[in-house]
Amino acid sequence: MILTVRKKGIFPVQQLRKLVSCGVIQTDAAYPFEEEQFQPNSIDLRLGRVAYRVRCGFLPENETVEAKINKLCQHEFSIENGSVLEPNCTYIIPLLEHLNLPESTSQTYSLSGGSGGTFTLETENRVSARTNPKSTTGRLDIFTRLVTDYSRRFEEIAPGYSGPLYLEVVPKSFPIRLQTGQKLNQLRLRHGSSRLSDDEVMQAHTLTPILFGEDGKPIPDAQLKLDNGLFMSVDLKGGTDGLIGYRARKNRAVIDLSKIGHYDPFSFWEPIYANREDFIILEPEAFYIFASKERCRIPDHLAGEMVPYDTGSGELRTHYAGFFDSGFGANPGGARAVLEVRSHDVPFLVEDGQTFFSMVFEANTALPETSYGSGVVSNYQGQNLKLSKHFKP
Repeated sequence: MILTVRKKGIFPVQQLRKLVSCGVIQTDAAYPFEEEQFQPNSIDLRLGRVAYRVRCGFLPENETVEAKINKLCQHEFSIENGSVLEPNCTYIIPLLEHLNLPESTSQTYSLSGGSGGTFTLETENRVSARTNPKSTTGRLDIFTRLVTDYSRRFEEIAPGYSGPLYLEVVPKSFPIRLQTGQKLNQLRLRHGSSRLSDDEVMQAHTLTPILFGEDGKPIPDAQLKLDNGLFMSVDLKGGTDGLIGYRARKNRAVIDLSKIGHYDPFSFWEPIYANREDFIILEPEAFYIFASKERCRIPDHLAGEMVPYDTGSGELRTHYAGFFDSGFGANPGGARAVLEVRSHDVPFLVEDGQTFFSMVFEANTALPETSYGSGVVSNYQGQNLKLSKHFKP
């Protein structure tokens, strides 16, 4: 079997399945892949059997992650039956999945399952990977980033990498209870580089609108804010109820990641309502949930990613989770992006409509066989301002 990929871009779901079958993406033999791991442009990664509490985060650079853990580990514990991670402590958790990325533009793999066949992946550019926290992870203020052996960067996996994957996990606002098999982050595989230029984003929006105003109508081309990405802003006016966001309370109660729709939101979150001045002053190190003023829709031929807006001050972190798969916001008028926000060091003024982040886009190597709105169900499809799925409406 041969998979030939000539177009640059993000591998869609049907190609991810083929890469799993040939061993480019592998898993612990005791935990076969689950259908729900496969998203239109990404695959969810699962927590392994143990967690290591370490003294600090790190990049291994000249050694393996295991070697670094041996130097920094304070204690090791099993998470197979569930364990609690305490706020502001750093944990390293090996993932069930690991990678065997091709070393060249043509590589042959033996097929799994004992069939004795082979699979050849032929590309014109080298294949790399990138990870990001899932939406739920960010909304619970769980800081995560992927680490690989000999890496110099978090989240980025270089072409030819073959080895284990580890996740650094730091709960920030609440203690969390997690266990083996749960999913905190997701992986995309990329063939070459296919990031759209500002002109290409404008053309894509003209053909299939990407950004919509509060009235649900496409924003005119002339009003798009483009500068190495499509800029979006924060909504501090809210709807008819005036609700504009939430601030995390100082609550030491544990959130069990297996319990969906279980917790009283007001025990963990303080609602924030609009005021006459249309601004808010963020408290240092407090964690907030807001929503974008604009609504977005990701066309099926593209994959999106939120990236922070660099103010040059370093005082504001505007999100944790960044991947937006094909079909997100497919309902008429798109869906809002939910923003996870923390101000560092000093109080920070944010005004209604202030530029908060940008969205960058990459082409897919092929149209995904499934996308949001056509075969994929998400807790956040068509969303407005919304907390994580663990809280009651």
